[in-house]
Amino acid sequence: MKKNKSKKPTKSNGFQQTKFTVTEDAELLPFLLININKSRNSVKSILTRGQVAVNGKPTTKHNDKLVSGDVVSIQSNESLMKEKALVGLSVVYEDDDIIVIDKEAGLLSVATDKGNEPTAHNQLMGYVKRDHPKNRIYIVHRLDKDTSGVMLFAKKESVKHKLQETWKDSVQERLYTALVEGEVTKDKGTITSWLTESKTFKVYSNPHDNGGKKAVSHYKVTRKNNDYSLLEVSLDTGRKNQIRVHMESIGHPIVGDKKYGATSNPLKRLGLHATTLVFTHPTTGKKMVFKSKVPRSFIKKTQASK
Repeated sequence: MKKNKSKKPTKSNGFQQTKFTVTEDAELLPFLLININKSRNSVKSILTRGQVAVNGKPTTKHNDKLVSGDVVSIQSNESLMKEKALVGLSVVYEDDDIIVIDKEAGLLSVATDKGNEPTAHNQLMGYVKRDHPKNRIYIVHRLDKDTSGVMLFAKKESVKHKLQETWKDSVQERLYTALVEGEVTKDKGTITSWLTESKTFKVYSNPHDNGGKKAVSHYKVTRKNNDYSLLEVSLDTGRKNQIRVHMESIGHPIVGDKKYGATSNPLKRLGLHATTLVFTHPTTGKKMVFKSKVPRSFIKKTQASK
């Protein structure tokens, strides 16, 4: 087996990687032994730690079959350590201008004045500063603490401003999955109202223009039973607590959302997940598509009632 020429280390999907294109059929371990200048035990350790991917899919199998044209990527030890240092989030894409993450429920997007608990923002700030102390992270949009899913950050202040100023035109799709209480009888619908926030930070919905902020949400039922409904929700506007308030307004609050009318908490979390974000890259102009799987616990609750 001939030694393959590697591409220069690149940063994609949040990791510094070295990539090799396979030129002849082989098994993975022998291929790595020939192409990586390390001992057999070191190469096995790289595999075991999950640093190797074939065509973008991570693998730990020594005998994986490679065919000509396959791309084998190896994540550096340093970037692996950076990734493992993150708690409650994973980096799914990174370049010089933006970082896209998949956030878990229970993690704040940004700090509040109530305490010093970890946030997505401060963890990512530490993440990029490991490459250079002057690196920074900028907030583009937010997810509620108990909402999980796809979230976008900027790595330059100019990029942040461009994304925020062109948000309505740049974002082609922003989808959420909501698990709500009760059986939603109407298969799809649009909710339009005006939202105002009280001094106690609760948002209220009014079907008529009362001087509040106009909010428009579209929903489609994807699964349901007698107890719960799973909805796909898209937003024309991105107001604070918009989906939560709108679901309460139609009599189907999001499960676990006591603040907005829920009477049950079967998931032990808020039943809201940011599933899809599609936007135009602020620098390259390329269409970027990011998806996060709907939590299995959401789906299980909408299985046929016994």
